[in-house]
Amino acid sequence: MTVLFPKWTNKLPAWLALGAAATGLFVVLAVNYWFSPRHTDVGYQPFQPIEYSHKLHVDLLGMDCRYCHRNVETGPHATVPDADTCWGCHAQVKKDSKLLAELVAKYGNGKADNPSIEWTKVHLLPDFTYFDHSVHVRANVGCTSCHGRVDQMEIVRQVEPLSMGWCLDCHRDPAPHVRPPGVPATRMDWVPTAESIAAAQRRLEWQGDTPPELNPPTHCSACHR
Repeated sequence: MTVLFPKWTNKLPAWLALGAAATGLFVVLAVNYWFSPRHTDVGYQPFQPIEYSHKLHVDLLGMDCRYCHRNVETGPHATVPDADTCWGCHAQVKKDSKLLAELVAKYGNGKADNPSIEWTKVHLLPDFTYFDHSVHVRANVGCTSCHGRVDQMEIVRQVEPLSMGWCLDCHRDPAPHVRPPGVPATRMDWVPTAESIAAAQRRLEWQGDTPPELNPPTHCSACHR
């Protein structure tokens, strides 16, 4: 009787199955690692129509975040400054700088029809995700928890993934991000200590008149509405 296939081919189906499983596992791990926001979003640093240096304005000049992002305490969106806000200072300060040509063109005569500046958004959340800045500011979660040390950036970049898992990690254990009373959320150089974390944990566990923003939800409807 003629043998059509050598004996080693009996193991071929097992090898193929093992190879397919290994390939599938590699694909899953590769997508989980390289396609996650930690690799696709962190480090995003777009150029803006005006070379605005946060390091100069926030660190060296001491400007508060809320001067430009003025709705951050009262509304869901932090808002970005329009030309009127910028011109409020630069009508007197370095108004002849070449870096401000776009601002002068927009608002130099104070009568612009559309004084908005087309800033490029850095921190992008999906449209189906609900996020309220004011709730987090009222809970005294520092700006640096999400945005990093913006005061040290010449060009703002994304430093956190802002993924669902990343947000849930904070909601499940917010104490390291909740600042004590007297330390504003906009203070950039503050870092949590063991004492501040313990104090925040006591506030989170208090069942009296604890405001709802100190009990962050972890259910789906909190962000997917």
